[in-house]
Amino acid sequence: MVFAGVAFAQQPIKVTLGHGAAPGNPRHEAAMRFAERVKEKTGGRYEIFVAHSAMLGDDAAMVTALRSGSLDMSANSQGPVAAVVPEYAALGLPFLFADIEKAWTLLDGAVGKELADKTAAKGMVVLGYWDNGIRQITNSKRAIKAPADVKGLKIRTPADPVTVDIMQALGADAQQIKFAELYVALQQGVVDGQENPLTNIVSSKLYEVQKYLSLSGHKYEVTPFLMGKRAWDKLNPADQKVFQEAAAEATQLQRKLSKEADEKLLVELKGKGVQIDTVDRAQFVAATKPVYDKWTTGPIGDFAKRVVEAAK
Repeated sequence: MVFAGVAFAQQPIKVTLGHGAAPGNPRHEAAMRFAERVKEKTGGRYEIFVAHSAMLGDDAAMVTALRSGSLDMSANSQGPVAAVVPEYAALGLPFLFADIEKAWTLLDGAVGKELADKTAAKGMVVLGYWDNGIRQITNSKRAIKAPADVKGLKIRTPADPVTVDIMQALGADAQQIKFAELYVALQQGVVDGQENPLTNIVSSKLYEVQKYLSLSGHKYEVTPFLMGKRAWDKLNPADQKVFQEAAAEATQLQRKLSKEADEKLLVELKGKGVQIDTVDRAQFVAATKPVYDKWTTGPIGDFAKRVVEAAK
């Protein structure tokens, strides 16, 4: 009987979780924690493979795969998700949050619930709002302290319309390049600079090809932690609860690592010879006001206004 039991032991159910960050990035560390906790909580019935560094394509491709059912899960990015659920774009309005905790409070409340409902209607289940940090500008040409210093620089942005609007409002030539191709584009001078949270700048070693870092803090981005609705509906209610509990733990870890990273990475970047400058925030806020005017009067204007009010 023992041998028969071994012979017919149930194979673990395979689940694939894709994301675009490198190992060492808080996004990857939290994804690995999620995978470990699901395996532990289900006694090994579920085995989650974490495909990092855009192994399965860029974030936009993974959003499409989630909705079609060809990918189970993704720790994705605000821009690609906003292409399907436009309201996510409102979170990226310039200088919206005084600090990162304000963003978390908003996402853990009514705004986050409304976004989750809209996301579910598009075939994706929100398991958590991870953090993609406050974004800063780097470049290889000159120090940036005022909007005039940005003018004329070729700055890579993700395919995110709010980010493009912000860079254009500052006078930059905004160019969309996939993150996986960014290091080479910077190295070869295809673009002069880029904007990302410090964790991405360090984990992908962008500092090796960028001399100047400006603490612009121009934009917040969320990392929606998603499961395709087709994959979610295959879980029984007890397993759905396990996935939610593991996701809650992973969310807290990811946010903690993200916040800690910002505090220590500045020291690390200084040690690597990067010139770090602060900006005249008032000038940047004034220069990007047209971005607010555009997005609070556009198709998601009502939602954007509620987000702005909630963020105060």
